[in-house]
Amino acid sequence: MERKPKRRTRERILETSLVLFNEFGEPNVTTQLISDELGISPGNLYYHFRSKDEIIETVFADFVRDIDATLGAPELRIPDVEDLWLFLHLLFENIWRYRFLYRDLNELLSRNRTLEMQFKRIMAHKVKTAALICDGLVAADSMRASKAEIQTLAVNMVVLATYWLSFEFVRDARRTIDGEALGRGAYQAMALVAPYMSGDARAWFQELSKAYLTS
Repeated sequence: MERKPKRRTRERILETSLVLFNEFGEPNVTTQLISDELGISPGNLYYHFRSKDEIIETVFADFVRDIDATLGAPELRIPDVEDLWLFLHLLFENIWRYRFLYRDLNELLSRNRTLEMQFKRIMAHKVKTAALICDGLVAADSMRASKAEIQTLAVNMVVLATYWLSFEFVRDARRTIDGEALGRGAYQAMALVAPYMSGDARAWFQELSKAYLTS
């Protein structure tokens, strides 16, 4: 049986940093903690990354790559109900994978201009994709909404998704946020859209949203 090659130290540093940032919050994670978790010396870590900020920027670059891959509306056909569901589903999956960015968003952006400008672009891209999908649903007679309503709806979906983790934290600051919390967020985002849906599309969209409800 062929043995898998060992992961490079640089990759392990990034993976471990993401886990620690997500678990404890970025401000509470030091390079010493990352080194201890990996069982390597601080010098070995600094050989690959000169500072914690450089680790953050590299993790953020991975986030940008992943989120950009999810923000493409269908180009060769009219979007359907499942396209909107998939957009929201993948959006919340990405938020969960990089949840420290959303939980510590203001802190991170206030001290890093590069992250600030990139996140601003990503937010605009999210709104644009949501609006394009909704435009397609209107064209397919699956949704009834004006251009102004679609733009407002797209913004509201993105705002809800971006700050859902903060809302969950305020609800119960002593409880660990889990994947179910993101499911509740996805359900709420879909609930914003449902009143604009029509006919069979609305029934199917509501059926899809039920998957995020826990008993």
